[in-house]
Order: sequence, then C-alpha cells, then structure tokens
Amino acid sequence: MIIAVTCENNEVFQHFGHTPAFALFTAENNLITNEKILECGDSGHGALAALLAAENVDVVICGGIGGGAIAALNNANIKVIGGASGNVRTAAEEYLAGKLKVRLNFRCTHHSHDEGHTCGDHGCGSGKCSH
Repeated sequence: MIIAVTCENNEVFQHFGHTPAFALFTAENNLITNEKILECGDSGHGALAALLAAENVDVVICGGIGGGAIAALNNANIKVIGGASGNVRTAAEEYLAGKLKVRLNFRCTHHSHDEGHTCGDHGCGSGKCSH
C-alpha cells in the first residue's frame, strides 16, 4: 500500500490543491517500509490526481480538499482521508493503526475568490471565509 500525505516542513499541508509536495509512505503488514518526498512543481488541482496515480498511490491524507479534487482522486481509485493535521509520518502510522483523528469539516467549498490563504486558517468545509 502507498500512502501520500500532503506535506510542507514534515507537517500535513492544509490545502490539497496547493500542496508543495507529498510524503509517500510504502506500507506492508501495516508497517512503513519506505518513504520519499514527491515534489509537485506547478501541478494544479486536476494534475495532482494523475501525479499520484502514476506513483500507484492507494490513499491520500490531507487537511482540506475540494469536491473536484475528491472526484478526480476517486476516479483514479485513490481513497481520500481529509481533515488531518500534524506530522506526516505520524499521520500515516496512525492511519495504518486505525487511530488517525481527523476533523469532519474538511471539504473546501469556497473557491470562488483569491486562493492566497491557507485552508486551515478559516475552517475549510464551513463554506465561509473569515478574510
């Protein structure tokens, strides 16, 4: 199994579509056996699903994510776990152990304005922006 976690400075990045990188963890028998960083470059929302599919990713763990990205990942047979935070390796390990704690309101629904913010700053999934 390959788990991708949105990543910046070894922390779960809070906006899937703007993540600078993914931490990729290969797991066997619920233990991490390999890890690497996959840089995203200029990949946008839609291209990220293809980038992850090319790496044979099975699961994505992220902070906030929009419906279009969820659909693209689902079409690529990649399971989405949103609402995570904290260290990327810890998130992957907790997912494997069935103990990953996530917030329920992780869906981004506010993409009609400037995207210069971090989703975690204003509660992605609420449909409201505080700025």
